[in-house]
Amino acid sequence: MSGDWTQLGVVFAVAGDRDWSRSHAQAPSAIVLGDRIRVYYGTRNSENRSRTGFFEVDRADPTRLLLDHDRPVIDLGKPGCHDEDGVIASQIIPVGHEMRMYYGGVSRGGHVPYRMSVGLATSHDGGLTFERMFEGPVVDRTPLEPYMTMAPNILIEHGRWTMWYGSGTGWVEVDGKFEPTYQIKLAHSDDGLDWQQTNHACIPRLHPLEANTRPSVLRTSDGYEMWFCYRSSRDYRDGAGSYRIGHATSSDGRDWVRQPDPTGLQPTGSGWNSVTMAYPSVVEADGRRIMFHNGDGFGQTGVGCAVQETRS
Repeated sequence: MSGDWTQLGVVFAVAGDRDWSRSHAQAPSAIVLGDRIRVYYGTRNSENRSRTGFFEVDRADPTRLLLDHDRPVIDLGKPGCHDEDGVIASQIIPVGHEMRMYYGGVSRGGHVPYRMSVGLATSHDGGLTFERMFEGPVVDRTPLEPYMTMAPNILIEHGRWTMWYGSGTGWVEVDGKFEPTYQIKLAHSDDGLDWQQTNHACIPRLHPLEANTRPSVLRTSDGYEMWFCYRSSRDYRDGAGSYRIGHATSSDGRDWVRQPDPTGLQPTGSGWNSVTMAYPSVVEADGRRIMFHNGDGFGQTGVGCAVQETRS
């Protein structure tokens, strides 16, 4: 049986001494590679534009940093493209001899601050560098999803690809500023390139102003488990409405039951994650689950780690 989560604290934070990485290690995305775990993250330059870097930790001791890669794995998109202002990895998947990176592409807005969509890039050097498969997004706005898409998480089962992702549900004006709302939805594909968006909402909202996103899904003997983050649209920048990490279960991957928030993953009340827990990415290794996540400041304070023993 799975038990409580144990937080291990910050395992990585950017030094801020690189032109492409002045602040933030946002939205970690973990993949197990042999005896180490590589974690991709979004980091910002002085213009607040995001690129993707990565670090590696010891699989047996994820608090032990092994590598801080010194360059971005992909650059910003062309002017006018969906990712001209940000490329933030969300999941890396080995496919044959290549690695695919599904990422959030960011473009600055006008009336609203920004919009996001899901892009795809591939690597043929083990994930050190990636090239876009397309200049445009693979999951984007549709007639039924008119706002934005982000934070994809994918499982491949019996040749069928399933994506859970954040889908914009609107913008609400709070204290004179537009704030986005979103909800985790579902898409399917036969090849990981051409996606059919179902517009099916997976995680029921606790209230109309909730935003839930950044799913991390694992297959289990009973079905599926998902960790995600959710917040209010009011006072969520390290305030009373800040992100928390949620948990849901499903027998089929489509319809989900929201569970109580996981024990052990609450903000600590002091330090790097005093009021916020956000952007979970969960992997399994050696009889335990390992979660990389952010705390306060949407990644300004670094990437933390938590573990959950799964051996009975």
